[in-house]
Amino acid sequence: MKKFTIQFRSVFAQRLLPMRQHFSILVFISLSLILNSCRDFKQNVDLIIYNTKVYTLDSLNTEASCIAIKDSIIVAVGSDSKVRSRYSASKYVNGKGLIVYPGFIDAHSHFSGYAQFLQYADIGNAESFSEVLEILKKYHQQYPDRWIIGRGWDQNHWPGKAYPDTDILNTLYPDVPVILTRVDGHAVMANMAAVRIAKLPVQIPKGEILFRNGKANGIYLETTADRIKSIIPPPSAKTMTELLCEAAANCHAAGLTMVTDAGIDKEMILVIDSLQRAGILKMTIDAMINPTEENMDYFMHGGIYKTSFLRVGSIKIYADGALGSRGACLLRPYGDDSLNRGIIVTSGQEIRRICKDADKYGFQVCSHAIGDSAVRVILDVYAEFLKGHNDNRWRIEHAQVVNPSDMDKFGKYSVIPSVQATHATSDMNWATSRLGYSRIKTAYAYQDLLRQNGWLANGTDFPVEDISPLMTFYAAVARKDKQGNPENGYFPKNALTRIQALRSITCWAAKASFEESSRGSIEVGKFADLVILDADLLKVAENAIPKTQVKQTYLHGKKVFDASIK
Repeated sequence: MKKFTIQFRSVFAQRLLPMRQHFSILVFISLSLILNSCRDFKQNVDLIIYNTKVYTLDSLNTEASCIAIKDSIIVAVGSDSKVRSRYSASKYVNGKGLIVYPGFIDAHSHFSGYAQFLQYADIGNAESFSEVLEILKKYHQQYPDRWIIGRGWDQNHWPGKAYPDTDILNTLYPDVPVILTRVDGHAVMANMAAVRIAKLPVQIPKGEILFRNGKANGIYLETTADRIKSIIPPPSAKTMTELLCEAAANCHAAGLTMVTDAGIDKEMILVIDSLQRAGILKMTIDAMINPTEENMDYFMHGGIYKTSFLRVGSIKIYADGALGSRGACLLRPYGDDSLNRGIIVTSGQEIRRICKDADKYGFQVCSHAIGDSAVRVILDVYAEFLKGHNDNRWRIEHAQVVNPSDMDKFGKYSVIPSVQATHATSDMNWATSRLGYSRIKTAYAYQDLLRQNGWLANGTDFPVEDISPLMTFYAAVARKDKQGNPENGYFPKNALTRIQALRSITCWAAKASFEESSRGSIEVGKFADLVILDADLLKVAENAIPKTQVKQTYLHGKKVFDASIK
């Protein structure tokens, strides 16, 4: 029995050896299959951007270095190891330590107007009226068959800061219409050839035509200026498409992925929508309709219109003019023009009618109001409809001069200030003379305004100001111009902190357009709208902010600007 047992064990051992070998092979095969299947378990995406510092600007201020994108949407945000262990991409971008931000959003611009102005004579840098005339001469020589249309003049930058005598335009161009729009868009110079075509009414509204020595000097404001601008021949459909695409490309180069077009008409909105749907115009736009009956009937009365690139859900009201042309409506006369308080462009009754319609159809109201009188009118009319705290996000655009007694109304009625930080640094050399020292202390009061609701939206107002959101950021935090003046900043107590300024051109700007669920921060489920810069805006030296460069811009996960990452 013992011998048999030994023999059995020997035979079993001989048979067990190959079984162990087979088992080892099976284990190796199984491990290989598991490893291969792990690779297969990685989700395929279109793009992974890694080796960066990502400012997500989500509610937790999550730190990250890697972003995965599929079908225009962010699908993962985290560390390089975490994201790349779970996802594989058809394309990778090594950020080489650069900084990624949510795509910048301009909360107040004139995008379609800017596009059209690209074909006009640029007189924005002219330092005198004589220099304007030189620019017009060259423009007319280059385009002898065109009307002479220019944009950007500002008498505050000229010797004496006075409006010019425009009779010379009639002498030089007796038969060619000349229409020159001021930098703020609220005034024009026009020669008689243009005025004749415009067929102005005999009774021009008070304050809308300027005089020199008792004689009209060819400068018109507000609705009369708009009437003259309306006669400018529109570009062809082909030219307009090219201009809009050029404007979008300029925005992308500045890091912008979305803009609010503050005051636009039905015809242009339909053009933009068709070009976006065709994939020709690559720009996200929040379009504020002008308050015409045609615009209101077509858009407002049908409810909010929305696509992935376009929102039409707000209406623009114009309460007053601009401070630079003394059209902003003030409670007390101008410090440098004691007989002038500015202009109310839209009556309180009409403002109330528009607000009533907007309230009925769920449209957001966004009102241009610069002077403290206009701001008060808008706040008081808003109060009738908003009652108290709400989430309607009705806005005041600019809110440049606010009487201290009106400041808390922004918070009481949840009214959102939509400001343009560069206005403070552009206006500072003459604003004090316009307003006087007591009023200037509550002008451009961005920190005071921010405290009312805990947030505000920021924009450029381009082409009134530079298109760059980086200059908006710089002006908001430094309160200085490009040359670094004044040394300690312009009323620095109302500067924004760096994180506040960054939020004002990203997540808060998105919120001001009811877009916070789809853009404005870098989070899973949102559109992959991103901008990569060569500097950390929250840490770089203040004087280096204007030198910061945009390296790449992504719209819905597609690269729309590339200055190369080295």
